[in-house]
Amino acid sequence: MDSKKQIIGTYKSIGNWHRFRLRLFAEGILTGVFAGLVISLFRWSLSEAEAGRAHLYEQLALCKWPWSAAWFAALVILGLILYRLTKLEPMAAGSGIPQVKGALLGLMKMRWFSVMWVKLVAGVLGIGAGLSLGREGPSIQLGAVAAQGVSRLLGRTRMEERYLMTSGASAGLAAAFNAPLAGVIFALEELHRNFSIMVLLPSMAAAMTATVISRALFGRASIFAIPDLQLLPLNYYGIVVLVALFAGAAGVIFNKGLLNIGRFYSLPPFKSQAHKIIFALLSAGALGYFLPQVLGGGNELINHLAQTPVSLQLLLCFLAGKLLFTLVSYGCGVPGGFFLPMLVIGALSGSICANILIQLQVIEPLYAANIMVVAMAALFSSSVRAPITGTVLIMEMTSSYQQLLSLAIASMVAFVIAELCQSKPIYEELLNRMLQKDKPAPDTLEQRNVIELAVCSGSPVANKLIKDIPWPHNTLLVDVKRGEQQIVPTGDTRLLPGDFIYVLTENEHIEILQAMAGSGE
Repeated sequence: MDSKKQIIGTYKSIGNWHRFRLRLFAEGILTGVFAGLVISLFRWSLSEAEAGRAHLYEQLALCKWPWSAAWFAALVILGLILYRLTKLEPMAAGSGIPQVKGALLGLMKMRWFSVMWVKLVAGVLGIGAGLSLGREGPSIQLGAVAAQGVSRLLGRTRMEERYLMTSGASAGLAAAFNAPLAGVIFALEELHRNFSIMVLLPSMAAAMTATVISRALFGRASIFAIPDLQLLPLNYYGIVVLVALFAGAAGVIFNKGLLNIGRFYSLPPFKSQAHKIIFALLSAGALGYFLPQVLGGGNELINHLAQTPVSLQLLLCFLAGKLLFTLVSYGCGVPGGFFLPMLVIGALSGSICANILIQLQVIEPLYAANIMVVAMAALFSSSVRAPITGTVLIMEMTSSYQQLLSLAIASMVAFVIAELCQSKPIYEELLNRMLQKDKPAPDTLEQRNVIELAVCSGSPVANKLIKDIPWPHNTLLVDVKRGEQQIVPTGDTRLLPGDFIYVLTENEHIEILQAMAGSGE
């Protein structure tokens, strides 16, 4: 569909909101089915690969050294395969969340089927081999490209495709973690930056549908098995703040490590990406013998921490190993996210705090698991800058619904710590670096699109006449929605907080317009 047809199609959709909303809802369900099946296949494949890896290391420990040498040779071959896959589809490398953000902004272009199969195959191979990467980032990208496939097969406009991609990302996180509410909130808070009914409706439909499929195949159990999680007494909330301060600082350090791991991989031994991947895999091979707990995503390590007392020395060893190996794994560029490893690092930070506080007789051992859960939410909020998502995600993943207040307090405190340290949101910064490194050719992207923006209270455009607003060059205000009322904009139309405006603009102006409306950071 060329640009002119895209714009005409978008105008038709804007002109019939009732029908458009119902169509988005139906397409959200379709997206949820497609994304749920793809991500369930990904989850099952990873589960089998990780179980096979654990069994392999048990057998290698009983065998003579030639078998171990053969395994390390296999890791080298696997590294070369992963290198070829990442070269074949560069947009499938890494977490995938920055790529989805870039595609939603019109700054990147994803070939949906190519990204899907490369992400799925390479993700299973890399994480299955032991790299400290998670399934959530790939699941979000898989959900987004599944939605993009639905849009392309149905011949939808780019504006509608953005709604569906947000819905697919929502379904991806929901199916990966059995967390439908967190999936919706993450997609809206972190990716789309907009809570309008036009994106909320299909996102909820997709997330709930994908969760139904996931639970039908894997059961209703939460991802983390934390038995007998107690309700924290009010006099422990000061401890929650202290733990959040520590975890928030850990999140800042984690971000700095991720953003600077490229300096390590710029050393002379790493002459190509193949060398980086092989180094990471060989490191995983060595750790499989000496510290297997830090391999893979790490959700089993969190379950272990919640159910079995661990010494402070071992906790520190786990934390150092998981942190360093996550940086090494993510820096090599293999498809896989750091979302789950980040939560593991948060859990280890919280367990260390709990261990020290118990030794000092500040808290009862009964509440050690609470401190761990609080630290997970805090570190996530500090790193990603999505405190609502962090609160709801940890609540759903641990089935600790009675912990809402303590999780929310910890998330907000950690958010403030990250702000004070001037630490940038990790996914946004990774996207900026990708755009600086690999600027797409102008002719490979759609140049103009209609976007939806929410006018926020106190924003530069709120309470101003349209003619008095300094719009970017080649920008046209197409429509204004005020509640259920549709307003044809003129120069004398005054924009009010709560309005949703639809703007035809060049992609390079999208972030500027988001900031003007108050929906960007």
